[in-house]
Amino acid sequence: MEKENIAVGLDIGTTKIVAMIGKKNEYGKLEILGVGKSKSLGVARGVVNNITQTIQSIQQAIQEAENNSGYKIKDVVVGIAGQHIRSIQHTDYISRNNPEEVIGGNDIQLLIDQVNKLAMLPGEEIIHVLPQEFKIDGQSEIKEPIGMYGGRLESSFHVVVGQASSIRNVGRCIQSSGIELSGLTLEPLASADAVLSQEEKEAGVALIDIGGGTTDLAIFKDGIIRHTAVIPFGGNVITDDIKEGCSIIEKQAELLKVKFGSAWPGENKDNEIVSIPGLRGREPKEISLKNLSKIIHARVVEIIDQVFTEVKAYGHEDPRKKLIAGIVLTGGGAQLKHIKQLVEYITGMDTRIGYPNEHLAGNSDEEISSPLYATAVGLVMNSIENNTQSAVRMDAIEQPKAPVYRQPIVQAPVIEVSEEKVEEEARNTNEKQNSTVNRIQRNFFDRYVDKIKDFLDNAE
Repeated sequence: MEKENIAVGLDIGTTKIVAMIGKKNEYGKLEILGVGKSKSLGVARGVVNNITQTIQSIQQAIQEAENNSGYKIKDVVVGIAGQHIRSIQHTDYISRNNPEEVIGGNDIQLLIDQVNKLAMLPGEEIIHVLPQEFKIDGQSEIKEPIGMYGGRLESSFHVVVGQASSIRNVGRCIQSSGIELSGLTLEPLASADAVLSQEEKEAGVALIDIGGGTTDLAIFKDGIIRHTAVIPFGGNVITDDIKEGCSIIEKQAELLKVKFGSAWPGENKDNEIVSIPGLRGREPKEISLKNLSKIIHARVVEIIDQVFTEVKAYGHEDPRKKLIAGIVLTGGGAQLKHIKQLVEYITGMDTRIGYPNEHLAGNSDEEISSPLYATAVGLVMNSIENNTQSAVRMDAIEQPKAPVYRQPIVQAPVIEVSEEKVEEEARNTNEKQNSTVNRIQRNFFDRYVDKIKDFLDNAE
């Protein structure tokens, strides 16, 4: 029987933490085996600010995913975002010893390793080194250099950089939750894998992932990642504005936004009013839907303006950099009514809502195909590419058999001798068990410490 390649993605967001277990079916589509979701406590704007609360939220999501799927999670691919993320363009080259040999994967790896040694600002580290176009002996615009001849191999790179401390904190939360960290992926790249087609990436497209705490941007052109950015505003600031503007509690503000919110004020009539229960016997509050949409509109316009500034910084007005496929919106914020029309109005670019259902198997739960789960689906796809066996069936785990103690039947005259023997046997058994347990614990602890050391060494 062929070994199943079970993949696990963990999306640590500002509002929710999602653990998703999946595998590829015989048609190459992603079959979701189980999903666990918990309220994200201890994360603000994509950055961990309370280790203990984050660990509890992760464990809750992991537990739920395991219960739903019947699989035990061993390791996860984690999405990383937050206001500390930035990206830079860098060009580097290597001179090959023997130009008569064809260029191989090891040459490209050598070039990538060289870029990984770049000196960053204090406290920063490189998360991704993404090759763009190659140049061989002055010949440019080469997408695939493997198999070609040449002495000087040059490439432009898109380098994603983040705060080392934030990345280590994420790693610590994962390991303290009792699972291993198999990979880190920038969240907009994971979302892009889930909702964008190859044709869109070729034509030129800007993916905008509106999350709870951050809005992530990824721009593709000619099938290559060209620009990434993380804007430290998301759906939470819209909720906060509603809370302040309508003088209501956060829970009510979130409900109002999801059920009645619109990014386009003209859609609501002046006489449309929603009543909200008052606190502790107070009179109910009446809120005009037109005023509600005005509050939402003002903040959404601000977020889209900031994202559009990043798109302009990429240079989309240059005919060679034109984004023919326009904009794709995804993430929880993309579910806001009329946001597609507002983005089209502000940017003048074609816009669609991105759903991850293109890569999902036909029998997938409708909820999973929501833009809300785009990042989690992308992380599972990333884990599948890594070819990791991230989870095992619960029934495949051998449960250690508890030693059965049987009371020996003894004659009354020799009870003292038998008790000594029994005690000695029990002592021997306990010593054997303790040494085995200690050895297992020691092995686990050694591996755990090695993993942390490797992680921290790599981070430095």
